[in-house]
Order: sequence, then C-alpha cells, then structure tokens
Amino acid sequence: MTEKKTFARYLLAGALTLTGLLTPALAAPSAAAAVPGHHHPRTAAARIFQGDGFDTCQAPDLATMDAWRAHSSYRAAGIYFGGRARACSSQRNLTPDWVRQTTGAGWNLLPIYVGSQAPCVEGSNKNPYRIDSSAPSSEGTSEGKDAVGAAQALGIQPGSPLYLDMEAYDISDSACKATTLAYVQAWDRQVHASGYVTGFYSSADSGVQHMDEARAAGKGDLPDVLWYGRWGVTPNVTSDPAISDAAWTPHARIHQYDGSITESHGGMSLNVDRNLVDAPVAVVG
Repeated sequence: MTEKKTFARYLLAGALTLTGLLTPALAAPSAAAAVPGHHHPRTAAARIFQGDGFDTCQAPDLATMDAWRAHSSYRAAGIYFGGRARACSSQRNLTPDWVRQTTGAGWNLLPIYVGSQAPCVEGSNKNPYRIDSSAPSSEGTSEGKDAVGAAQALGIQPGSPLYLDMEAYDISDSACKATTLAYVQAWDRQVHASGYVTGFYSSADSGVQHMDEARAAGKGDLPDVLWYGRWGVTPNVTSDPAISDAAWTPHARIHQYDGSITESHGGMSLNVDRNLVDAPVAVVG
C-alpha cells in the first residue's frame, strides 16, 4: 500500500449506510452467508461506505483533507494508525481531534494496522518485522491487543473495522503460509473479542488468495473484509480471480486498483493509492 513506495506489486443486512439509515434486511440468508470463513454477523451493525477511496503513508493535514473533500470524488481515506511495521510511524497529523474533524467533515476512515509480516515477505523493507515462526499465535494476540488500544486512543469505536496490512509473500512456501495464517487467526480473534470488525489487506495473488484458500478449507477466525491489491485493471468489488464470487459479499471488499499516483485537488497534492470501496468504515464518537 502507499504507506511506503518501495513495492509496486503489489457487509450486509441491517448495515448502516453513509446516510445513517438502515439498509433493508435480507429476507433470508444469502448463499454467501453459508460460505465457511465469512462472518456476516461480525459486520451486521457496521457502517458501510461505497465509493472512491485513497490511502497514503502520512495522514494529510486538515487543509489538504478539506481541499480534497471539496474538489475530488474521494470520500474515504485509509489511515495507518499502528503496527510495528508501519513506515510513517510519526503520523504527526493523526490525532483524536484529526479523526473527529475529518469524519465530521464527511470523510470515511479505513484504519490500517501494519503489524508483523509473513516470514517469506517479498518486500525487503519489511524483513525486520517478520512473524516469529515459533510463536505466531501469541504474537498475533499481542498485536491484536495493540491494534485495539491504538484505535481506541484515536476515538475509533467498537463496530469499526481494523484492517491488517500483510504485504505480498510467497504462498508456495507451505511453512510460511501456516505461520502467517496462525498469526492472522489469532489477531482476528483478539480484535473480534474487543468488538471490532477484522479486515485484511494484501496482494490479490498472495495473501488474499491464501485467505480464500483457507476459507475453502473450512478454517475459522478469518478476516471479515478483504482489501485486495490488483493494480492496472478496472476497479471491481464483485469479482476477482483470487476470490470466490460467493465469498466476502456483500459489502466486504475493497479493491486497490492503482498506486503511487500523485494527484492534486484544490491546489493540494498527495501521492496515493486508489481504491474502490464497498466495505465497513470507522465509527467515531
């Protein structure tokens, strides 16, 4: 994702819409509800956003957010709120007041946590932050607690999604996949226990494909929402080669379709990744 420019390959009945109204409840569970590993109940009360979003390494200042709100089609923004592998760790603008003001102005926030990375991570800049293969579950639990604490410190309330960023890794390495899955499952369990929705970002043909394989195999404690990076194609939140069409639907997908793009709106420039969003966004008090 755009939290660092060193890689280039890289919900539901009764859900709240952006207007604050309830969407019509489904008369009966959809076919997707029966797909193993997809948890509609986790997202049933989530606040859903559908539309254009961006993510960028450093949370922009309020003047830039105001300019982009007035002069662009973007209404959602990814924020890197925590994690030991987060590139822009200082986040000088990202404060509880920033969160309140941006959401009050109409922005919809996508909180991103860049925790420990797969042992076979492909980006060399993430090598120092690999998951401990001897204790992936305990590390996932610890970092899940950290993610919840960091979100709460910013005023991001339970019911919000927390998106775990797992950069591209070698899914032909079975031992690495097992370690990574154990970490993700433990992180998800801990985040769920605190009342949050779990999301997962990765390259479509890497971590996202791995999650769908785990779903098909009947694994539990998988992410509620998938955020998949597939660049240079038409934005699509209903179909991707890495995900079963019946899984992670409805309102449980984000497609990052382009990246490292400099855009200017209202005289303010940012280097961003572009996303099409149909997924939960932060609930702020």
